[in-house]
Amino acid sequence: MNWNEKEILISGGTGSLGKTLTKLLLKNYNPKGIRIFSRDELKQWEMKQEIKDWYIKYHDSDWSYPPEMPPISYLVGDIRDRKRIELASKGVDILIHTAALKQVPSCENNPLEAIQTNIVGSQNILYAALENKIEKAMIISSDKAVMPINLYGATKLCMEKLFIQGNTYSGNRAPHFSVCRYGNVIGSRGSVIPLFKKQAERGVLTITHRDMTRFWIRLNQVAEFILKAIDVMEGGEIFIPKMPSAKVFDVAVGIIRNQSSPETFVEIKKIGIRPGEKLHEILITGEEMKMAAFNQDLNCFVIANKYSMNNESGSEAEPYTSNTNLVWLTDEEIDQIIREEI
Repeated sequence: MNWNEKEILISGGTGSLGKTLTKLLLKNYNPKGIRIFSRDELKQWEMKQEIKDWYIKYHDSDWSYPPEMPPISYLVGDIRDRKRIELASKGVDILIHTAALKQVPSCENNPLEAIQTNIVGSQNILYAALENKIEKAMIISSDKAVMPINLYGATKLCMEKLFIQGNTYSGNRAPHFSVCRYGNVIGSRGSVIPLFKKQAERGVLTITHRDMTRFWIRLNQVAEFILKAIDVMEGGEIFIPKMPSAKVFDVAVGIIRNQSSPETFVEIKKIGIRPGEKLHEILITGEEMKMAAFNQDLNCFVIANKYSMNNESGSEAEPYTSNTNLVWLTDEEIDQIIREEI
């Protein structure tokens, strides 16, 4: 797919992922335009300044003056407002739906808000894509959508189901709906590394369980993966990148190892697993793995929403879990990530 001359809308575009996607699109392509759709006008203003400064700095080494930046529109609105998102997405070719309430405790404490934003909001995105005949729409999901035990994960599961089944409304014509699902994002707003750094500066760093494991992926890797998945999507797929695992405890130790004042003692305090929190995460269930194929070019699993002959024998397939993963971050890799992030 040629991204040049495409009109792209990113819902929740002022978030960490939205900004990274915007920079990647400006760096590698010449889109007709990018629309940033979000609720907070202050964050939009801050993003506008950040992108402008980044664009000039990025082109400084190769140009006496930067080329004209493709137009970026900053649209204030809420995905809970169906008419607003339908209006904002008129003329759009590609829609990337990143907007969501993402904090597990917040969703647990505010279930009505989580449902309205994550489920009803995604339903409105679906309606807007159908109404405006958008070419492709990709929704961003999470490993917490797999066998969910908290409301956030349950809403993400519903979001996945809405988008996958959205293809039945459009048939073989546009729009085509697909899903990207992945684990913890290093470098995103609210990620654990900045939290651990602040705690280490205060002398007490808290973990919930010494053996807790998570999948980890860098923010720029996520953005690149999403664009590549949109390139090849036909509608109905769930794209899941191969990701390394690491114990949260090992990340905490890495923070202490790389702190600016190594002579300062930092206590690691175990506080117990919180409500709605898993000891280990699952990216693909055993049942889903029976339907999955591996894409070498994208280094990812693709679960297609269609009948499969992959498992005619009916044998059990192993789930893709963070504690049984074959690829783990080494201490050296953890140190490098932490140094880059702090």
